[in-house]
Amino acid sequence: MLSSSTILLLMVAASLAQAAHSPPLVVQEPFSTISDVKVPVVLGVMSRCPDALMCESVFDRVVHRVADKINLTMTYLGKINSSESTFGVTCMHGQDECAGNVHQLCVAKYTQLSQWWEFVQCNNYHGRDKIGTPEVALSCAKTTEIDWEGSGAGQCAGIDGSGTGEEGISLLRESVKNTQALNITQVEWKSCTIVINGNQVCIRDDGQWKSCEAGHAPADFIKQIDEEYNRLNSNETGDEFE
Repeated sequence: MLSSSTILLLMVAASLAQAAHSPPLVVQEPFSTISDVKVPVVLGVMSRCPDALMCESVFDRVVHRVADKINLTMTYLGKINSSESTFGVTCMHGQDECAGNVHQLCVAKYTQLSQWWEFVQCNNYHGRDKIGTPEVALSCAKTTEIDWEGSGAGQCAGIDGSGTGEEGISLLRESVKNTQALNITQVEWKSCTIVINGNQVCIRDDGQWKSCEAGHAPADFIKQIDEEYNRLNSNETGDEFE
């Protein structure tokens, strides 16, 4: 008769032999899908408006902090006017403003956010009375390393920098209509109007900040964008993804 110790050794050996011929244990990671929904941010502006330039200056400090969380666009205020032979749009600060709007719309369409936004800032640096001129458009394209012809921006706005390219004019008319659809007040020309995820959160008008319940400093806009981003990218239980 085998002793108890011998029996125990045989049981251990059998267990080890079985383990050697068994498939390895595979631990599957739980399936997860992390969404990355960017927050729609719209600035309703006029390219030569002093309030727009101030608003864009403040928002420059916002963009550099949350560029990866936002889908930023600018929509332009104006009035569709078929009697305006060049643009078919009346711009508050004249036809040069219409041209400036076209420059910025075309660059936004054909370049990345970083280049387009720097192009706008470059325009503003030259002073609002120079925005819309061919000299500033071409100079800022060079400064921001935009291939004016190759990227499509120049073909859109006009290779000569005139802002009278057929596609650009079409973009301007479409933008003006979109501005009206966003209920950005056109009669009183309120520029700049800031819309975050469909909600008007602040207006810069007549040299003052108005209707800015959550504040108008860069940190205030960053906070609002962060909150919207976290809400849009929360899971079904309401918990935010790490």
